[in-house]
Amino acid sequence: MSATQIIILLVIGLLGGIVSGALGVGGGIIIVPALVFFMGYSQHLAQGTSLAILLPPTGILAAMQYYKNGFVDIKVAIILMLIFVLGAYLGSMISLNIPAKTLKKVFGIFMLLVSIKIIFSK
Repeated sequence: MSATQIIILLVIGLLGGIVSGALGVGGGIIIVPALVFFMGYSQHLAQGTSLAILLPPTGILAAMQYYKNGFVDIKVAIILMLIFVLGAYLGSMISLNIPAKTLKKVFGIFMLLVSIKIIFSK
């Protein structure tokens, strides 16, 4: 794995954690599309790897199924898992300082942008 790939993974993990902590959504909303678009992962490999970082306690059975079928990148999952914790902490600090009405709008806009990107990507 190259230094550039590790930096990309650190950014993905941090942003996934921040979005999760700030908006209360699963980091997979960031991590899955980012692994597909920036790391060239297949959808299955991205989903399996994302589930692997959320193992304790949410995704262990689903991640095991992906792993058994060859769709988990353990090295990437560990890097993302470690930095995701920091991102989630930072995101929660940010979120707690944003008024509820504003946060609701930010969440809606974010979900809309992610949806548009997924729908219209090749």
